[in-house]
Amino acid sequence: MSKDLKKGKFIVFEGIDGAGGETQSKLLFSYFKKRKIPVERLSYPDYREPIGKLIHQFLHKKYDFSPEVQFLLYFTDFLKDKEKIEKWRKENKFIIADRYFTSTLVYQGQKGFPLNKALKIAKIFDLPKPDLVIYLKISAKTSIQRKFKEKKDLDRHEADKKFLEKISKFYEKLIRNQIFSKWIVVNGERSVEEVAHEIKKIFHKLW
Repeated sequence: MSKDLKKGKFIVFEGIDGAGGETQSKLLFSYFKKRKIPVERLSYPDYREPIGKLIHQFLHKKYDFSPEVQFLLYFTDFLKDKEKIEKWRKENKFIIADRYFTSTLVYQGQKGFPLNKALKIAKIFDLPKPDLVIYLKISAKTSIQRKFKEKKDLDRHEADKKFLEKISKFYEKLIRNQIFSKWIVVNGERSVEEVAHEIKKIFHKLW
């Protein structure tokens, strides 16, 4: 184990719906576990908690919220884990997250919540920043095809091709400017195995 590996890192998987973040975060988590590297995994929205259940209802059109309320809902979901993340970092554990605040910068930003305001709020609350965001890049068409194979009842974001295309462009803006974290782009159009292999290569190259 390299010296850097002993320090632990906070790694986030991002991408539009259907990009494979859940799958790849689980695979990397298992990869670390097999190598006895201390690791924890988070997934957002956290549907087990009351705030996550409210987000689920919003996504399935039971409620409509302004961009400001949407931002606060999602931000609270991340903020509730702040102490946990800080504790794990002190224990030199790796933290792997399927989505994080970077998703909210994009999705709620596209709906009208200002990026600079979102970043200021994160700074005020000292929200933990990831060491790396891995962006799994796929097209809006691939996104809808994958989600429809997975389930027939798509949520308000998953079924909207134009919205997904706008979201992709917003992600590209964050990547270009390396906002809130270091970003790396991985081609998510390939097989699960090919994507996982590249992610492992990135991991070993960096640490």
